[in-house]
Amino acid sequence: MNIIKLNAVDSTNSYLKKISTERVLEDMTVVMAEYQTQGRGQMGTVWDSQKTKNLMCSVFKRHQFLSVEDHFFISIVTSLAIIKALKQFNVPKMHIKWPNDILSDQKKICGILIENVIKNNKIEASIIGFGLNINQTDFERLPKASSLLNLTGTVFCKEELLMHIWRYLKFYFEYLEHGKHDVLKRAYETLLFRKDKPSTFKDMDGNLFAGFIKGTNLQGGLQVLLEDEVMAEFQLKEIQLLY
Repeated sequence: MNIIKLNAVDSTNSYLKKISTERVLEDMTVVMAEYQTQGRGQMGTVWDSQKTKNLMCSVFKRHQFLSVEDHFFISIVTSLAIIKALKQFNVPKMHIKWPNDILSDQKKICGILIENVIKNNKIEASIIGFGLNINQTDFERLPKASSLLNLTGTVFCKEELLMHIWRYLKFYFEYLEHGKHDVLKRAYETLLFRKDKPSTFKDMDGNLFAGFIKGTNLQGGLQVLLEDEVMAEFQLKEIQLLY
């Protein structure tokens, strides 16, 4: 594994994106930082993490024949790889909160941010960033967040966890490269948080409505069965699942 370790950086995604334009990177190159000054999440949200406590890294993945229409499968692969790796360490009750937050015991432990390089309607490469809460214990400002230490009582080695995640990323990307989209999608949907359970959602106008999460479409839209038996599809940030 080719890994670049940094003490501090604005964002591992931004750093990896910059160096990927300056030189040819080995596939699956990793940038890992002890601290991010401007960590980013989905849709411009901020990822805040205590220094040295958590795993903050980005992976450069080169693609050969991945179309733009299949972009959501990168998120599926990443989510499955992280959960598969954490299962080796007995992390309890894990689910994926759509689209790609990793939960344990209904608490967020990992966020994922994927940025793609696109040319001629093909995804040439992806910058796959993720922040995994490992040994941080204080989440006073984030009541819905937790860490592996809080959930298991065990202090973890960040590098060991990274190695496991990296290996499973390679494993699941091989599935994608061999066209096993259906297998990946079924595995992802099986892990969806609150799947087939009555749930309450909030739309962009603040209106509340009820429904059942049934799965996702191929572009990553969430499929929700509404009270009138109509199957609706929602894109990222169009709705919020309320706990």
